[in-house]
Amino acid sequence: MADNIFWLGHDSFRLTGERVVYIDPWKLAPGAAPADLVLVTHDHYDHLSKDDIAKISKPGTVVVGPQSVADKLGGNITVVKAGDRITAAGVPIEVVAAYNPNKKFHPKSAGYVGYIITLNGKRIYHTGDTDLIPEMAQIKSDIALLPVSGTYVMTAAEAAEAANTLKPALAIPMHYGDPDVVGTRRDADEFKRLTQVPVEILEKSK
Repeated sequence: MADNIFWLGHDSFRLTGERVVYIDPWKLAPGAAPADLVLVTHDHYDHLSKDDIAKISKPGTVVVGPQSVADKLGGNITVVKAGDRITAAGVPIEVVAAYNPNKKFHPKSAGYVGYIITLNGKRIYHTGDTDLIPEMAQIKSDIALLPVSGTYVMTAAEAAEAANTLKPALAIPMHYGDPDVVGTRRDADEFKRLTQVPVEILEKSK
């Protein structure tokens, strides 16, 4: 089910199908495939990388993000907020909230987001940097990409609870494995151990 989902480290993914979609591209390998669509969840350095977006941009590439991303990135950005439903580069997108209820890193007031992308007939939910939040109870997805590192986002146990709430056909852990940010493979393994839905721990792709 995850054949078209490539984990690029941390929260960064490339999705392939009718279009090539990147989410939070960061520290991309040389020669990364050009993007039809780039989705950015928020403006923190490990999610919004001007250099990486430039590497994969081509004529016609559409970049989508909340206002904080547009403010830092400049240029022609499609600005979105939680609750929006749009089609960008031919890809249906639902924009959802992403925040920490009781941490300072990602306050709800900042307007950070996650995305549900429909590609190859599957609804793929990238949560962005978030904790388990009430809004997740309303989200329907086939595949959920969930942060597991703790500190800034959900712990492995909290992410497992989120997966058990969302009940996707497949859950994939993220927000670990980069030496500059918290989170290790152990967090991903613990998430898999605690989660009641199928989990696939992806190896890092280029």
